[in-house]
Parts: sequence; structure tokens; C-alpha cells
Amino acid sequence: MSCFKCQSAVLLFAGLLLTTSCHAQNETGGKYLTLEKEIALSNVKGRIDHIDINLRDQVAYVAALGNNTLEIIDLKSGKVTGSIKELDEPQGVAYISKHEEILVANGGTGECGFYNAVTLKKTGSIKLADDADDVRYDSDADKIYVGYGSGGIAIIDGVSHKQVGDIKLPAHPESFQLDAKAGKLWVNLPGSGMVGVADLKTLKLTAKWSKLFPRSNFPMAYDEAQHRVIVGYRLPAKLIIYDSETGKEIFSSAMVGDVDDLYWDAKSKNIYISGGGGAVDIFKQTADIAYKQTAHIKTQNGARTSLLVPELNLFLIAARATGDQKAALLVYKITP
Repeated sequence: MSCFKCQSAVLLFAGLLLTTSCHAQNETGGKYLTLEKEIALSNVKGRIDHIDINLRDQVAYVAALGNNTLEIIDLKSGKVTGSIKELDEPQGVAYISKHEEILVANGGTGECGFYNAVTLKKTGSIKLADDADDVRYDSDADKIYVGYGSGGIAIIDGVSHKQVGDIKLPAHPESFQLDAKAGKLWVNLPGSGMVGVADLKTLKLTAKWSKLFPRSNFPMAYDEAQHRVIVGYRLPAKLIIYDSETGKEIFSSAMVGDVDDLYWDAKSKNIYISGGGGAVDIFKQTADIAYKQTAHIKTQNGARTSLLVPELNLFLIAARATGDQKAALLVYKITP
């Protein structure tokens, strides 16, 4: 069978599995998340992407990709207090606490814009290739990592707003995690069917964990203490946990469909997963390499991007506008 036919067969089989994995599942574990607030995003239309937070002031920043805006939301008052407009498909966002700035990565132009978090005035800009996407901030080193283009992660200095490094990749990076102490970065590369491991000193890939199946690995979390990388796949909807040192698979399970974000909470030993299938799944670590699904909590269709805020015992989920349902930020209180 030709490579093209092989790929077509794999994708067809994946699609069939995705369909069968999305059958209705009864709601369980509702006691672990309580909807505290539903903050209306009245002027937001289209897809919503990443979220970040200013913990001190309890202000959330929501990248409204389809609306070309960044929405600023006061969690205490439950109101939208501002908006940065005329963006171009904003995807990644990071609150830079040391400088009280917000970085917004624009998928359309590749521009990474810096804004004063109080005045919302632009303080700087750096142009990457198109599709600037996920963002991570290393506060100790004051460096910002931005995935972009057809294969790269740019490293930007938090003071000068200038690019100081670049990691070349074989495909567009989705979610990635870094461990500055270990000098490593793990990155989802769904276009190449792999998880890549990069050395932060040489800025080069040192390992590639390839998989023919499942496919479409988008979200990722990192368990630093136990040296584990947690990855969510869409085709089919599957959670896989790897040994971060060897790439060995140590756990896998079916989960909610259309996953876009997942998080590891070291204190509770819980994995929180949000999916566009309209639910949050929670998995708890019960033994060394054993994890058990403890919750499947209904949210809203299309509510797939989220942010875990363990410091406030909150789980934020962005629900895009669909049909008669207006866009909103769903604020859940976490019950241990």
C-alpha cells in the first residue's frame, strides 16, 4: 500500500474511532466542580483560544481569536473591564508579572505585541513568521517562549522585547512545556505525528517520540516531580502519559472529545481536561502508574479552552458563542 493510501486509511480509521468515542457519557463527579459564575462575553463572536491570569488582581485575559480581541475580565466583579482590539487572530497570551505587561501572540500576522496591563497601551512588538500560537513565561529567567510558523519556538527577552533564541522544529508546535532546571522542553508536533524533546542550551531537538496512532496531539501538561509528560490526542480522544526522560508510555485512557487544554495539579494529583465535546474530565492518580477517571462534568458545546488556577481553587473555561448561546467565561470552584 502506498504511503498516501496508508495515511488515508489511518485517518479514516481514526475518524471512525473518534465518532465511536464521542457517544454520550453519563455525567459523574459533579461534586468536584461547582459553577460559581458565568461571565458574559457579550461582544465576542467566533473561536476562543488561550487564557492567562494576573493572580494578584484576579484578572483573566482571554484571547478571542475569531473576534480579533483580547478580553480583560475581573473575576471578583464578574465583569469585562477592557478589551484590546484590532488584533489578528490572537491565540497565545501571557501575563508578564515582573513588568506588568501582557503579551499577545497573533496567529494571522505572527506579531507578538506587548501591552501595559493597566493602560492597555502597546509597549513593544516583535514580528515572527505567521501563526504565532502558544506562549510560556519563565519568570526566573524573564524569558518568553512562543510557538510559531511551520516549525519554531522563539525565545524573547522580557526586558528588551527582543528575540534571543530560536528552536527549529519539523512542524508547527502546539502546546509545549519546559523545565528550566532540567534544561529541557517538550512539544506537541501533530503535523509530524510526534512529541519532540529539545535541549534548552543547544536549542535543538534531542529526541522524537513518534506515533502512527493516535494522532492530533494538541494539549500537554508536565508533572515535574514524577518526570511525566501528559498529552491529549483528538484522533481518537485519548489521554496518554509518558515518562519524560525515556518517552515510555506508562498510562492511557479514552477521554472527552475535541480536547484543547489539560492540566496537572500536583497537590491534588488530578488531571483536568476540557474538551469541545462539552465536558470536563478529571483523572486522579491512585498509585505510582495508575490513574482513574473520577469525573465527567457537562459544560457547554465548544467550551474547549481552559485555565487551571490552583492558587484560587478555580478552573476557568471559555465557551464560544454557538446558536442562541452567547460567549462566556465559565468560572468553576474546585472541591478537593
